[in-house]
Amino acid sequence: MPKMKTHRGAAKRFSVTKSGRVKRSKAYKSHILNKKSSKRKRNLRKGTYICAAEEKNVRVLIPYK
Repeated sequence: MPKMKTHRGAAKRFSVTKSGRVKRSKAYKSHILNKKSSKRKRNLRKGTYICAAEEKNVRVLIPYK
């Protein structure tokens, strides 16, 4: 059986922690930032984890991470 291919778009967006959870960065931080408050932009800098419902789908896309 051939090796599975990693979805390169997903590989750039998600990473797996040592405990096995999938990490992601938050959206809405790229442009139109002047109407967003400093507090909101500061909170968008922090990373977060994807929800359990989506985790199974993402793991299929990044099998070797």
